Amino acid sequence: MELKRVVVTGLGALTPIGNNIQEYWDALKSGKSGCAPITYFDTEKFKTKFACEIKNYDPLQHFDRKEARKLDRFAQYALVSSDQAIQDAALDMDAIDKFRVGVIWGAGIGGIETFQNEVINFSQGDGTPRFNPFFIPKMIADIAPGNISIKHGFMGPNYTTVSACASSANAMIDALNYIRLGHCDIIVTGGSEAAVTMAGLGGFNAMHALSTRNESAESASRPFDATRDGFVLGEGAGALVLEDYDHAKARGAKIYAEVI
Repeated sequence: MELKRVVVTGLGALTPIGNNIQEYWDALKSGKSGCAPITYFDTEKFKTKFACEIKNYDPLQHFDRKEARKLDRFAQYALVSSDQAIQDAALDMDAIDKFRVGVIWGAGIGGIETFQNEVINFSQGDGTPRFNPFFIPKMIADIAPGNISIKHGFMGPNYTTVSACASSANAMIDALNYIRLGHCDIIVTGGSEAAVTMAGLGGFNAMHALSTRNESAESASRPFDATRDGFVLGEGAGALVLEDYDHAKARGAKIYAEVI
């Protein structure tokens, strides 16, 4: 069996140094740091007081208020970045076979903020189990690719890979294999995370895994340095459209790279 060639035809990003590919790339080239004091909650009693938060993000620029309330931030980030990648790939939704388009997405933990907040609300109550009806669908990691497929009508393979820090790489390799084995023409892949929360920060601090370089946050991430003291918590999403080379050529797609 001859394996199909696989290419990248779309890119999307929502990151602490840029909310789209161009902003992200320009910031990378200029050496910009995404580290800054945490704004989401009070860090007074935490050992680490900084993280790489997304800046200038307003969910109401992307979702209506009702829809935004149904989505944990990690799922919002997935939808925003994948929309960018799909638009960048210039997919003609009326021309492609949606049964041969899938979504394979990486997430290390999913909706940790949703889980945290629901448990806090319950513990502060009188024991009556008043939980948000969207608690479970907001929390589960597989809701991100599910929502991407629902939005665009994709009916190919759809699932989340969960393999800690390798989750997105795992997702991209699975996407590569589905296409090169001939099972799909296109797969939207990548990953998202939104773990800058009290539980996320507290949990990693308890492991002594995070840098506590609070006075020099911008340069705290230094994984190969002798003075490193831990990693920096971040959030965001990155998306790729992977496509069968022949399929991409036939529709005149822009090709960024080949995955080999």
